Order: sequence, then structure tokens, then C-alpha cells
Amino acid sequence: MTMLDDRAKMLLKALVERYIADGHPVGSRTLSRSTGIDLSPATIRNVMSDLEELGLIASPHTSAGRVPTARGYRLFVDTMLTVQREAMLNAPSLAPDQPQKVIANAAHLLSDLSHFVGVVMAPRRSSVFRHIEFLRLSDKRLLVIIVTPEGDVQNRVLFTQTDYLPSQLIEAANYLNQNYAGMAIEQVREKLLAEVEKLRGEIAGLMQAAVQVSSEALSQPQDDVVISGERNLLSVSDFSSDMGNLRRAFDLFEQKTQLVRLLDCSAQAEGVRIYIGGESQVVPVEELSVVSAPYEVDGQVVGTLGVIGPTRMAYDRMIQIVDITAKLVGHALSQNK
Repeated sequence: MTMLDDRAKMLLKALVERYIADGHPVGSRTLSRSTGIDLSPATIRNVMSDLEELGLIASPHTSAGRVPTARGYRLFVDTMLTVQREAMLNAPSLAPDQPQKVIANAAHLLSDLSHFVGVVMAPRRSSVFRHIEFLRLSDKRLLVIIVTPEGDVQNRVLFTQTDYLPSQLIEAANYLNQNYAGMAIEQVREKLLAEVEKLRGEIAGLMQAAVQVSSEALSQPQDDVVISGERNLLSVSDFSSDMGNLRRAFDLFEQKTQLVRLLDCSAQAEGVRIYIGGESQVVPVEELSVVSAPYEVDGQVVGTLGVIGPTRMAYDRMIQIVDITAKLVGHALSQNK
């Protein structure tokens, strides 16, 4: 990162904080009136032109003031941000009765507290099954019911060559539950192949077909990303004045795959990460930033959550909101087990 002297750092910090606070390009006169800056307007102008040459600030054509660039924000976030760690008092708890509800509540909580967009990537579902049942729907048509250790229930319709008797369905389900419950579906499939000789032909076929649909059911991504508060961006001046920006932001929410990729990146990281738009390919919309953190259940990272808002946001507050919500979600989901 660029080496700046203390004077330049102080001015960049003051400029970014002022711009975050009121959204207007910041001029040297405004800065010279800022508290604690004891420099002449001429000196300030010189330092600002240095910062501009370094690509840390830029001047919009319409005004004499300057605004931070993505690089300027990044330097501010990495080196100048001091988060007051007093936890947000009265942080609400998230009802732990159902994982889906915890995720939805967390997305709402993030958007309510930040006044921007809350996103939560649902926990990766395990491919382990706890229990399996067959229900006869009609000739040669069965419903396979798969329950995961987390209590998720998946149903799949299975079309069969044979019309199975109720006693055969019970026998097949009992065999799977007694011998394989708690294993990953992939392991079950391998073991079944090895044991096919021992099992009666038609039941072996039924179990293999059931394991195949179970595998598809469990490996399918669930509604990966829950998004709350997109409408909050309508009231952010950075977007409301530019429909193109707003449209690009909403495109990002529509293409959830890009969001999933972004949140997946931060699942690899520890603690809160900040992605600044225009800085890299990760956030495709220049005016958007993402503050995200992974959340854990029983010490394992299972998902990620975060706030998406304008690049001009109060990062210290967002870091606290995201950090605390990640802990709340982890706590609620761990209790739920």
C-alpha cells in the first residue's frame, strides 16, 4: 500500500469521514475548518493534489471538492478505522426454533440495523441422512422422504419398474436406517454397491434408486442466499440520483450466483471482511461495498452474512453490526442442534 506521511494520512482520514457523513465532495476550505487540522488552506491544497496523484481521491467534474476513490476507501478501512467495540446494546436474539427462520431473521436484522441490504448465505446442508421412509403414491410411484441430522426434510418422487409391496418398502427403509443412518449419501452408495449381492434383487434395486434421488435432493443447493432490504437503496442519494447505478445494484441481487461467489470468498476468511466496489472483480458495482463475516456452528464455519450498501457508508458501525449478527446466528443455530 502507498506510504503516506502523517499529514497526508490525517487529511485523507478527515476527507473520507466528512464525505461519509454528508456525501458532498470535500474542499480544502472545509478541511481547514475541521477540528484538529492546523494547516493552511494552501498546504491542504498541496497535500490533496498529492493524494489525487496517488489515486486515493478524485475530483468530480462538477465541483472543486474531492471524493475518495476505491483505493482511498481501502486505505482508510485497512489503516485508519478505529471501531469502538462497545457491543450494540440490546442486540435482539434470534429465535432458534428453525434454521430457516434464524436465517430470515438475521437478514432482516442486518438490513434494519444498517438501513441498507442484509444478505445471509444459508448454512451448507450436510449430505448426511438421519432417516429415510418410503410412501406408496400409486403403482410404480413412491415418495422418498429423507430427514437430515439438522431436521431438514426432503421429499422426492421415485418412479420404479416394479410395483413394491408395503412390506418391501418397510424392509428397504429399515435396512437403510439401521445400517447407514448418519453416513454421507455418497458413502451409502458405495457400501450398497458392495453389498448388492447379499440383498434380494428387487429390494436392492429400490434402495439404489432411493439413494440416487436422496443424493440429488441433498446435494441440491437450498435457497442459498436470503436478501432483505433492497428497497433501502432507493433512499440512498448515491443511487437515487443515478438510475444506472441502482439498476446494476438490483441486477446483482437478481444474479444470486455472483453474491454466492462473493460470500463464499469471505467464508474462507476469518472475521469481518470488507469488499469495496470498483476495487476488484469481486464487487461488480463501483458504488457498492460489502461488509461480510462468516458464522460458525460448533466451531465450524457453515455460512456467511453481510451488509451491502453504498461505498460511502459508516464502515465502523457496519463492522460491528455484521460481527455481532454473525455471533447471534452462530449462537442460535448451535442451540438448535
